[in-house]
Amino acid sequence: MSTNNLAAIAQAMVSPGRGILAADESTGTIGKRFDSINVENTEEHRRAYRDMLFLTPGMGEHISGVILYDETLRQKSADGTSFVKLLEKNGVLPGIKVDAGAKPLAFCPGETVTEGLDNLPKRCAEYVKLGAKFAKWRAVIDIGNGLPSSTSITANAHALARYAAICQEAGLVPIVEPEVLMDGDHDIDRCEEVTEWTLNAVYEALYMNRVVLEHSVLKPSMVISGKKCAKQAPVDEVAARTVRTLKRTVPGAVAGIVFLSGGQSDEVATAHLNSMNVQFKGNLPWPLSFSYGRALQQPSLKAWKGQPANVPAAQAALAHRARMNGLAALGQYSPALEKK
Repeated sequence: MSTNNLAAIAQAMVSPGRGILAADESTGTIGKRFDSINVENTEEHRRAYRDMLFLTPGMGEHISGVILYDETLRQKSADGTSFVKLLEKNGVLPGIKVDAGAKPLAFCPGETVTEGLDNLPKRCAEYVKLGAKFAKWRAVIDIGNGLPSSTSITANAHALARYAAICQEAGLVPIVEPEVLMDGDHDIDRCEEVTEWTLNAVYEALYMNRVVLEHSVLKPSMVISGKKCAKQAPVDEVAARTVRTLKRTVPGAVAGIVFLSGGQSDEVATAHLNSMNVQFKGNLPWPLSFSYGRALQQPSLKAWKGQPANVPAAQAALAHRARMNGLAALGQYSPALEKK
């Protein structure tokens, strides 16, 4: 039986000015990232890359936790220290991705449901023994012609809720991640409509599965125009509509909200988060922070290029983006700080 204090862990994950680094790319996904810098996708290169990230000086100042992939949770730093111990030493909570990815949803062309519930209790028990403090499960909702369907919304909400209940029973804080994709040509009105629908379904399912909201963290997408939409909503409108949707759907008992970047550029994702915290400072029941993958890692990956000599520059790039987003989580970011 786990002795993890889920309430304390959830609060630590969303502590002021800190957010979560998503470093849970599957072997295939990180291979695509490595292709962009001409680095071979081997276990040693994956280990070296994550080692570089996790050894970033002062990482814990703006990063509260890191989501790991199964392989990474079991790996060690160059000096033989496990990544779990390395992160904990730096005041960073280790987490674990537990879903098995989005798979085609039967009778729903173009839609998916996330799988991975099989043997999840057993896997969660093992992850707790390995030192994980929280977990993550991503559901994917696509907007398109006739999409999403109510079948997709319901199936993904149910899977998220079952996952969250299993995690809490095992002693892990669940990050609940329903991502409404920003692909497509839909406008911000349609994104807002689908996001509200999705979050309402998710919280109904969480309630029906007896999930303790105080012991959970939400990782939503922002309410944003589709990438191919001719009219892109400005930063302050994205922030205002995102918060409006969250206030309509997310119970105040939830420990905190950490946004995914969902394909936004590094600085735009930071600006959106900052605008939310500026516009609604002191008027929200939960802290708003970040759980970015590419929007934190991309500058560091480009600087690293697989070369040991580039590690200091790559770590400086990660530290900078973490600091910018930490400031945004406090409503203290400005684009002028990017040049300092």
